[in-house]
Amino acid sequence: MRRALRRARDGVALDAAEAAVLLQARGEDLRDLCASAARVRDAGLEAAGRPGVITYSKSVFIPLTRLCRDKCHYCTFVTVPGKLRRAGHGMYMSPDEVLAVARRGAELGCKEALITLGDKPEDRWPEAREWLDAHGYDDTVAYVRAMSIRILEETGLLPHLNPGVLSWTDFQRLKPVSASMGMMLETTATRLWSEPGGPHHGSPDKEPAVRLRVLEDAGRSSVPFTSGLLIGIGETYEERAESLFALRKVSRAYHGIQELILQNFRAKPDTAMRGMPDAELDELVATVAVARHVLGPAACLQAPPNLVDGEYERLIGAGIDDWGGVSPLTPDHVNPERPWPQIERLAERSAAAGFELRERLAVYPEYVQRGEPWLDPRVLPHVRALADPATGLANPHAPVVGLPWQEPEDLPESYGRTDLHATIDTEGRTGDRRADFEDVYGDWEVLREQVLAEGAPQRLAGDLREALAVAADDPARLTDDQALALFHADGPALDALCRIADDVRRDAVGDDVTYCVTRNINFTNVCYTGCRFCAFAQRRTDADAFTLSLQQVADRAAQAWDVGATEVCMQGGIHPDLPGTAYFDIARAVKERVPGIHVHAFSPMEVVNGATRTGLSIRDWLQRAKEAGLDTIPGTAAEILDDEVRWVLTKGKLPAATWVEVVTTAHDLGIRSSSTMMYGHVDTPAHWLGHLRLLAEIQQRSLESNSSGGFTEFVTLPFVHTNAPVYLAGIARPGPTARDNRAVVAMARLLLHPHIPNIQTSWVKLGAEGAAEMLRSGANDLGGTLMEETISRMAGSAYGSYKSVRDLQAIAEAAGRPHRQRTTTYGEVPAERRAAALASDGHLPELLPVLD
Repeated sequence: MRRALRRARDGVALDAAEAAVLLQARGEDLRDLCASAARVRDAGLEAAGRPGVITYSKSVFIPLTRLCRDKCHYCTFVTVPGKLRRAGHGMYMSPDEVLAVARRGAELGCKEALITLGDKPEDRWPEAREWLDAHGYDDTVAYVRAMSIRILEETGLLPHLNPGVLSWTDFQRLKPVSASMGMMLETTATRLWSEPGGPHHGSPDKEPAVRLRVLEDAGRSSVPFTSGLLIGIGETYEERAESLFALRKVSRAYHGIQELILQNFRAKPDTAMRGMPDAELDELVATVAVARHVLGPAACLQAPPNLVDGEYERLIGAGIDDWGGVSPLTPDHVNPERPWPQIERLAERSAAAGFELRERLAVYPEYVQRGEPWLDPRVLPHVRALADPATGLANPHAPVVGLPWQEPEDLPESYGRTDLHATIDTEGRTGDRRADFEDVYGDWEVLREQVLAEGAPQRLAGDLREALAVAADDPARLTDDQALALFHADGPALDALCRIADDVRRDAVGDDVTYCVTRNINFTNVCYTGCRFCAFAQRRTDADAFTLSLQQVADRAAQAWDVGATEVCMQGGIHPDLPGTAYFDIARAVKERVPGIHVHAFSPMEVVNGATRTGLSIRDWLQRAKEAGLDTIPGTAAEILDDEVRWVLTKGKLPAATWVEVVTTAHDLGIRSSSTMMYGHVDTPAHWLGHLRLLAEIQQRSLESNSSGGFTEFVTLPFVHTNAPVYLAGIARPGPTARDNRAVVAMARLLLHPHIPNIQTSWVKLGAEGAAEMLRSGANDLGGTLMEETISRMAGSAYGSYKSVRDLQAIAEAAGRPHRQRTTTYGEVPAERRAAALASDGHLPELLPVLD
């Protein structure tokens, strides 16, 4: 204890064992611990520009539904349908009930609507499902979203959402309608969930791993998030310390945890834990002080004032800087027996401890002042209407009135460097990184630690001779161990592997090298997703940022048609001002201008973005896009379909399971897609193997369930490192080696055979000689002429953004193979299109002007 106290006083970083010791401090030791914790807190407030300030949020508590699928043994908030009916209540609060509370709160000067509810009640209670169906909502999250919009528009209160466990997709649905969200971690002690008699036993949403995943998804989605611990429910001091360090890890990685609530267990009658002793005040005080030391000066720590019997000064002395939500109108529905203190009384007691009580918003000042990407553009005006611009705290004089919440109706106006598709080859990019490099991607140091802990891939010493024999006889019989051995092949073994793959290619698709006359159209590069491998994305204010108008998109498609194109490939950044229906408008604009052209557009990430912004399901959104003119989708945004790697490569892109959901749904609707893999960064051959096995499995299912054909091809995408943030930060390798490229193409041919017959190589990433070598290693397709290419060029590819028809034919001839123009789906190209392409050699007649 003495050693740990000394380290705390000296400001030395504590480890989990020391934290567990300090959690047991009592008497003089506890006073010593609190004194050092208070100094840490005071330094943080000074750095934040609000010394001597303790905050609270003036709120109303809206219990949207008290039904839940979980069975926590200490909870009195949750009830059952029968009790609700007997009390004359519905399964959910009605819109009128919700708005009545919110309006009254606005009249009293409240600025936060705390919406709390049980986890996924429709999964357990048929009555909840029936209520949602009767009122036109697909699920509880849809109702939360709808009510949040009405609260914003009709009352001006800022929704803070506590809907329990959310998926990554749920966060995308709710972020545009809320200022912040929250979910208590409670504890990382798995045994309290897994063992019979534990407080969380029988509650699927209380599994610690599930709740930590929610915290990480919130960080990946740039959602200001509230979490915390519930102490005294049976955890040991060591487990409580581990929980604090788990919260610190997530906070460091994403900088998205805006506050931590440290709540003491209070036993309630009529619960399974009614006989459990309450967590003593000393327990809470020690936990607050240790949390302050572990989380550091920048953390915001809160203790609910209604659960501490008026001992406010002790909690302030332990290092809190916030009292949480306090309502002048509604009770604490989770602890209804504990009324909120009067705000005036709280101010007096805070002042007695030397602190000024100031009102904040549901979202903390730091995030108010940062704005994007933490606050969605659709909710940012509502936040700014209530905020003091100088401090980010609440403006006490701001009127609380409803403001329109509105999806943008149109694609943003054309602006910025709209000639980037041409000048990237002549003038290059303005700088090697975007202006918010240090912030938008999360914490680089945490990533470095993660990658170093995983270590370098080990070269396997499997029996290459046996593996080569199996590959030559029947690639479908390759075991995982044999496949991994082949991925590591080099020298004569690699040459033999490539010959086998080339033989399989010949048997599957013949000798023709195919290509497509196509034009890439990137309609915007403004994006805040935070993909760490991407050098294309820009902030809206960056020098290289641009957005095209619908007319410019259609003009470029028409130009492409005039020189023989059969396809336009259209993708863009996840622009915060882009309405979910803009994708329909883009497809429709192209089809109206050029009815005969094939629209190959919108990555799975864009599909999810469109679906969540419109409130449509992925299936319904894709059906609408198809009706607007979408023909196929690119299978980009896959990178590596293993979340272990994805969460190093990207902060906020969709998880692997969601990517799979999008492409399989598209296939079910008859919308075919390509498939891709970006490799050579922080991945290993084991990841390549898993990725390819998954693609083969998806294709088999697609072919069995419908006749649309599923994937049209597999595209190898070597990582271009030069300007990639994850490389500039010293985390990723400098792309794949020539050996890697040959092995990946050859193994893709073998592992995807016979399910995906077309293997495409990327001339824009490998150059003409590299692409020709891949054609000798199992590939049969060169992709497209592109006409413009910005993504790889922004990353530092040195091979240009355009290849003429003759250029592509020359690559095929260099590999000793015939060539053939194809459609997007590998069909025959009409004679008129072939003639137009040959007449122009695929050259655009002129570049589009910068402005309309």
